[in-house]
Amino acid sequence: MSRLPPLNALKAFEAAARHGGFVGASEELHVTRGAVSRHVKLLEDHLGVQLFVRQAQGVRLTSAGAGFLPVVSEAFGMIGRAAEEVSSDAAELRILCPPGTSIRWLLPKLEDFRQAHPQFNVRLTTDFFPDSGFDPIDADIGFSVANWPNRSRDLEIQTLFPVLLTPACTPDYFRDKALKVPEALATCELLHETRNHTDWRAWIDVFRPAGVDPTTGQDFPNIDIATKAAVMGLGVVMADLVLCRDELQAGTLVAPFLDMVCKSPDGGICLIGGRDKWQTPKVEAFRSWAYDVAEADRASVNHLVGG
Repeated sequence: MSRLPPLNALKAFEAAARHGGFVGASEELHVTRGAVSRHVKLLEDHLGVQLFVRQAQGVRLTSAGAGFLPVVSEAFGMIGRAAEEVSSDAAELRILCPPGTSIRWLLPKLEDFRQAHPQFNVRLTTDFFPDSGFDPIDADIGFSVANWPNRSRDLEIQTLFPVLLTPACTPDYFRDKALKVPEALATCELLHETRNHTDWRAWIDVFRPAGVDPTTGQDFPNIDIATKAAVMGLGVVMADLVLCRDELQAGTLVAPFLDMVCKSPDGGICLIGGRDKWQTPKVEAFRSWAYDVAEADRASVNHLVGG
């Protein structure tokens, strides 16, 4: 590989060519006219060819200089554009979070992160298959590595808080259905946050209430919509004690069997990221912040399962 010319000499040459003289170049580069002249001479010696014809009114490119200038200008342009892309990527934090968790946990808190870290531009998507216009994800908030197929060995995972489940409904629905014992759920409309009914299946597998069929009921695309359906009095939702906390605390939903709580088979809500990005300033700042703000959520539910 050929020995590259000195960078400062190239900068001096390119600036002098644009300005048509050493004076303009010296002002742009914040060095003396003599320094520009010396750098250009160094470059000419390195290349073994004269690049400028020195004149009283300034300088004029030789044929060699005129041929060399576009290459140098394009190289600096490419470096500048690449530097901007690298800088932009370092400042842009791309987060993937499912709709229910986004609405009920992340979005109400995210402005605090922006205030604490204004140097990062946060971009949030709830689309598990973002289009080509959305760059690779920096951090995923979800249950597991399911959204990162075949990459588990390349991932770091940090649990934020456990997902604990128990049935919940409106006080009126509770009274109308006489939900004194879990077996009474057999007469209720079950509300599911997924089509595979994982939430209800898990709870029924643990507590075995007679006659309660997890295959029945209505399906919804996420926990937020299923919970809102329960608030409307349409049935009983399998409530996440963290994500449904607002309704449970406000009393718009009640948990008839709060002593019957089970962990989600999908595990807790985790922060997941590529090992190659885990220690970058933007991801490190976000995961530290997320873990800290989830402290209250961990404290509020861990005692229910002996955590």
